[in-house]
Amino acid sequence: MFDTALTFNDLMFMLKGAGVTLSVTAFAVVGGTLLGLFFGVLRSQISPWAALPLTFVLDIFRSVPLLIQLILANAFQAIAGWGISPFVTSCIVLALYTSAYCTEIVRGAIEAVPSVTRRAARSLGMTWGQDLTQIVFPMALRVGLPSWIGLTLGVMKDSALVMWLGIIELLRSSQILVTRLQEPMFILLVTGAIYFALSFPIARLGSRLEKRWQEND
Repeated sequence: MFDTALTFNDLMFMLKGAGVTLSVTAFAVVGGTLLGLFFGVLRSQISPWAALPLTFVLDIFRSVPLLIQLILANAFQAIAGWGISPFVTSCIVLALYTSAYCTEIVRGAIEAVPSVTRRAARSLGMTWGQDLTQIVFPMALRVGLPSWIGLTLGVMKDSALVMWLGIIELLRSSQILVTRLQEPMFILLVTGAIYFALSFPIARLGSRLEKRWQEND
């Protein structure tokens, strides 16, 4: 048994931080996925020149470190006097950051669908919307799911950066306990175990879906 000063209340403090991590991650992934679906479909349907402004903006979110985006966004809203809380600011920035990567996943998955399949759908009298929802999306989902799962897990770990805005999420709560209890190894082991417990079901769900689709083929 470990001889530790970590108490039940300390563990609850860490789990509360884990709840904040989950909340930020969920908002970022859901919001970023919805935006990514819209932008990805848009980019796959219009010419590269017409998509250039959107591509440029998304490249900014993919190229500038997330920490810089968080700090600048929080500073800008404070200067502008919008009164947005750091938590909401973090969720918005992470959603936009996620959407930039999700857009490329969606675009790549859609473009991976053979064009002959789409032409066949049109020859059967399907509309553009029917072709997209009944033919393209189901096939593209199989292509893009592994990358989307990886993106989701990455966003969960990147959400630790919101601590720089004063938000006490999982990693920040562990740092507070390390400073107070002076037990870095044990507390970080517990923190890693909690991150694993949050991430493992998502990874397994993705693997199970992929396996089920392969069995149905």
